[in-house]
Amino acid sequence: MKRLSLLAPLFAFWIAPLPCATLQRLSLDDMIAQSTAIVRGTVVSSYAAFSGPVIYTHYKIKVSETLKGAGQATVEVLVPGGIANNLRQTFAGAPEFQPGGEFVFFLWTGKAGLTQVLGLTQGLFALAENGASDPMATRAASRELMLEPSTARPVKDQTLVMRLSELRLRIGSTLAAGQSVGK
Repeated sequence: MKRLSLLAPLFAFWIAPLPCATLQRLSLDDMIAQSTAIVRGTVVSSYAAFSGPVIYTHYKIKVSETLKGAGQATVEVLVPGGIANNLRQTFAGAPEFQPGGEFVFFLWTGKAGLTQVLGLTQGLFALAENGASDPMATRAASRELMLEPSTARPVKDQTLVMRLSELRLRIGSTLAAGQSVGK
């Protein structure tokens, strides 16, 4: 009985949902450099499926503009969490998209060929739905615990807001500066 009483708290901790995630804060320049692709696109559809013990929601994105990487008409982006086989998994910091939403996605494709949003919500700029030719791009501040990479100390994330044209210029100048350093 003593062994069971020792295991009960461990079991309770194991099945209890974790309240937050710890993310490394990425600057905009970090995201530009680390992403394998940056695209402007609209969420077309989604479905959730298991990959081992983890549920991933697969989002189909119709690409309207490629800001970094090879151009393609659509891209499939995987986000941890979702509902599959009547089971729901959630992951703190994981973005959720609705069909029709337009975003600038900072993407990272791993060795297995799976594409994800870099830094979870950090790598996602929502575009204003006002029909403007140069809409505002907004990356909401993450509510998750963030650590500054150089000090490993907690920091508060901040919302980033800029015109899409400013974001394009920043991406272009950061990529150009990185290429000249690498020569």
